[in-house]
Amino acid sequence: MTTGPGKRANLALVVLAQVLALALWFSGTAAGPAMAREAPLPPGFLAWLTGGVQLGFVLGTLASAALALPDRLDPRRLIAAASLLGAAANAAVLALPVGSPGVIALRVVTGLALACIYPVGMKLATGWATRADAGLVVGMLVGGLTLGSASPHLVNAFGGVGWRVTVGAASAAALLAAGLILGTRLGPAHAPAPPFRPGLALLLFRTRGTRLATLGYLGHMWELYAMWAWIGAYLAASFAAAGRAGAPGQAALATFAVMAAGAVGCVAGGRLADRIGRARLTIWAMAISGACCLLAGPAFGAAPWVTVLLCLVWGATVVADSAQFSASVAEAAPPGLAGTMLTVQTSLGFALTLPAIHLLPLLAERWGWGPAFATLAIGPALGCLAMARLLPREG
Repeated sequence: MTTGPGKRANLALVVLAQVLALALWFSGTAAGPAMAREAPLPPGFLAWLTGGVQLGFVLGTLASAALALPDRLDPRRLIAAASLLGAAANAAVLALPVGSPGVIALRVVTGLALACIYPVGMKLATGWATRADAGLVVGMLVGGLTLGSASPHLVNAFGGVGWRVTVGAASAAALLAAGLILGTRLGPAHAPAPPFRPGLALLLFRTRGTRLATLGYLGHMWELYAMWAWIGAYLAASFAAAGRAGAPGQAALATFAVMAAGAVGCVAGGRLADRIGRARLTIWAMAISGACCLLAGPAFGAAPWVTVLLCLVWGATVVADSAQFSASVAEAAPPGLAGTMLTVQTSLGFALTLPAIHLLPLLAERWGWGPAFATLAIGPALGCLAMARLLPREG
């Protein structure tokens, strides 16, 4: 990576702040199984612990773009304020009864806050990027998202630690993130984002390059968050089916490792994308992760090391291509429309995660985890087809 004065230190701070703040994303998901053991939960409650965040993120992304918040405000202060809001909303869950509708409302607020953390952090990081290392820099940020999202499962892995500790630790991490991000500087390539123009949003699908990259992204998102939301439940059920449920926390530790493997995949994927092209990288990653969707059934109930090994490969590849779809849209967008295209692409992708997250446990209950996860392979398959049509553009 090309370095300049302060570049590595600033990137390290931005990534670390993202890791800490993004612990908010799956804190509810990690706490859900323990909540269910403590008290009866309404139907669909566990799915909405993640789905509420997704909904809030979609609404927050659109509002932030429409109001041009990252350009009107210092992005570092915006991230710090959003981290404080997310920490407060997440911690407020502890004051409500288990299963209360207010818990889901607070998860939506957490998603609203995350909409001003993750995308704005991406903007801060790319301010330090050059053409030669843009894929790697963005891959590092998505790796931070991945590692932060996995961290509540690591807290859960400590035997005897209640779900309230998991939720509280995520809020504490977000508070620390708010302080760290204020210590960063804006990079030399930092510039105002292209304006969001809702009236021109349909051009995303009228322009061939952005249409194909967005279709690839939608296939990717159909799989990603549903896999992240339910991989812990799959591993726990698989270990039990193998007769090796093990000590409390074994499934949680495996879940953390599987999701954290995505951080390695993101960095490696970003480096590879700079060398072989974004479309090729996304096709390779989706082909492997899609195959893992199909193999999850045969691996269910197998020796734990077999199941975990498959899931580690899955975890590394399911998110390795994530940043490259946005980069592809930004490169293919008509002049001055990159901001609108990226906003619409992101909002559509996260909106699509809602039905996937809610559908998966219903299918698992009816048909089993293998057929349920196999339905996720539809997304990567269609995504590969879309991105293959972009290969001629890369040469």
